Amino acid sequence: MATPRAVVVHRRSELDELLDRHGTRGQAEFFLRTRGRTMASVQDRHDAQAEALAAVRAAVPAEWRRGDVERGDLHRFGFEPDDVCLVVGQDGLVANVAKYLAAQPVIGVDPEPGRNPGVLVRHRARAVAGLVRAAGVGDARIDALTMVTATLDDGTRLDALNEVFVGHASHQSARYRLTVPATDGAARTEERQSSSGLIVATGTGATGWAASIAHDRGAPQGALPAPVDRRLAWFVREAWPSPATGTALTGGALAAGQELTVVVESDALVVFGDGLEADRLTATWGQAVTIALADRALHIVA
Repeated sequence: MATPRAVVVHRRSELDELLDRHGTRGQAEFFLRTRGRTMASVQDRHDAQAEALAAVRAAVPAEWRRGDVERGDLHRFGFEPDDVCLVVGQDGLVANVAKYLAAQPVIGVDPEPGRNPGVLVRHRARAVAGLVRAAGVGDARIDALTMVTATLDDGTRLDALNEVFVGHASHQSARYRLTVPATDGAARTEERQSSSGLIVATGTGATGWAASIAHDRGAPQGALPAPVDRRLAWFVREAWPSPATGTALTGGALAAGQELTVVVESDALVVFGDGLEADRLTATWGQAVTIALADRALHIVA
């Protein structure tokens, strides 16, 4: 068995971004002060992340190989089958890394307990030493979180942990033909639509964007899936009725083996997952996008 590799995943702090943008600490402080903020809170968050990263790196067994990757470089990083991923940051960072993994275990580490929901970053830095050794030998308790996949008719695909979005790249209406699985009592399974796009969410994503839409539509409690459920929820955003477009098919569920198909009738629509717009697919007029349960899951250490 190969020696495991610990890969620490993180993102640049707000302080790092401010210094890049404004050049000096003094300019960054002026920018914050004119907006009613102080550098102290930004520095505190930067320090908390730095301390957590130091603790996590120190917890990696000395004999293990090591890797380190920042969020912006995830699409260029080569993950290996024996990796154990240590994600230090907010819940969204775990979602960002999920699409690049197969079955490698992920340990989510919260650098600021109390500020993050902690749905995916479930552990404190001080707990990493025991968790990482257990994960390296396959003894860690794992939750297999459902993922969603979008596939273009040319074979290119994109997986996501929270949700997939299909829509126009700008604020224009997306025009497409939607085909949904037949259900008991359904009058229609296909409709031309003009909308702000649609999302297809997993149970993990059902705590975020999808939850907001479901709440606004008065969906009953339990209508959305749980993170380990093998089903998805889909919603059309702001469908527009016209002589050529309808609003009958605006939400539903997808079970294993079911698909949602979007045929593009705009110049182009984009497909991206978990808010990573830079890493996206583009479907041009006439292309079909098929969305379904992914054949893999995120293996997160419980």
